[in-house]
Amino acid sequence: MLEKNVTLSLKGCVQGALMCVPVFPGIIVFGAVFGTVAAQKGLTFLETLLMNSLVYAGASQFVAMEIFKEPLDQGTLLAMIGVTAAVNMRMLLIGASLRPWLGQLPGHQTYPALFFLTDINWLLTLAQYDKGERDWGIYLGSGLTVWSVWSLSVIPGYFAGSLISDPKTFGLDLVLPAFFAALLVPLWKGRRQTWSWAIAGGVAWVTWTVFGGYWGIFTGAFAGAIAGAYLDD
Repeated sequence: MLEKNVTLSLKGCVQGALMCVPVFPGIIVFGAVFGTVAAQKGLTFLETLLMNSLVYAGASQFVAMEIFKEPLDQGTLLAMIGVTAAVNMRMLLIGASLRPWLGQLPGHQTYPALFFLTDINWLLTLAQYDKGERDWGIYLGSGLTVWSVWSLSVIPGYFAGSLISDPKTFGLDLVLPAFFAALLVPLWKGRRQTWSWAIAGGVAWVTWTVFGGYWGIFTGAFAGAIAGAYLDD
């Protein structure tokens, strides 16, 4: 059953924006590293800004840049589409979890607002929903704030990219795995869940060891989903 009395207020938007302040350092570093990677791959400043702000896909942008090469052929393009879809598949469930909150809103409000959905503001706002909050301004304010900080943070990273010959020298290649590892902490709900995570990670690692490339994203996600259906609380 859908919840009732869903509201939207400026107070809720401000509350959502303020909730994001503690995660600013992580967003800024993450966005700056993408700017550096984009510069290393040869994207222009305008291309980097547009991809970062309009695609707005976080981890998927990094994966796409790993595969990207010039000239861009059909095979590379299909590979970029495939791994990006696999990484973003989690958004299907994340978006569905917002249905009780945003489901009563008219489509012209709901669907544009979903553009600002990320792992970060989803975790922050869903915690407020579980506490009884029904002002969806919390979601909107946090989403707009994360997008704004993310869009601006790519700028210094892009110009720093011309000064860094190898991002691995500064450990920038560890930002993406560290980001996802940090996301697991608030999502952990019990020991049984750990088994499905371990199975997903194990299958992904074996796939990467045997076949290389990015097939581990598909196999790990599939194995984790099957294991979670039977093992999780």
